[in-house]
Amino acid sequence: MSDKSRQMTPEEAAEFAEQVFNKARDGDAAMLAALLSKGLPPNLRNHKGDTLLMLAAYHGHVDAVKVLLEHKADPEIRNDNGQSPIAGAAFKGDLAVVTALVEGGAEVEGSSFDGRTALMMAAMFNRSAIVDYLISKGADPKAKDANGISALDAAKTMGAADTTAQLQKLLG
Repeated sequence: MSDKSRQMTPEEAAEFAEQVFNKARDGDAAMLAALLSKGLPPNLRNHKGDTLLMLAAYHGHVDAVKVLLEHKADPEIRNDNGQSPIAGAAFKGDLAVVTALVEGGAEVEGSSFDGRTALMMAAMFNRSAIVDYLISKGADPKAKDANGISALDAAKTMGAADTTAQLQKLLG
């Protein structure tokens, strides 16, 4: 039997998968592109339900995000905590990644299991440029999560002065 036909052991497969997730976490767009072009599933998920796209987005790797989206990674897959890639990028304050996700098909109003949107995450953490961008793309500043909390409420609760003022001005 040749080496080419040998199947990976479960341990080898797990180790390979972890290396692939590290490529997404580290933003290795070239390696991800090579693996995806050879058949790596673009929506591969780890033990926490994080996709390659979630890891690349959360860690601020816009080139890796674009490669994954070009290979049909689904920007709407939530992890086991109900978080979406766009919410993770909004939390981290990465406008370039948020923009790439929206341009790649992420729903601006897509929410986590508790109804929290990327706009709410951006407002909570004083990410005013992301608040502006999401609203320009149709995010509803009046939307409320499952607890009845709006982006403005979230900004006030977190003491996010810039986004509180920004949303108060917008909502009149």
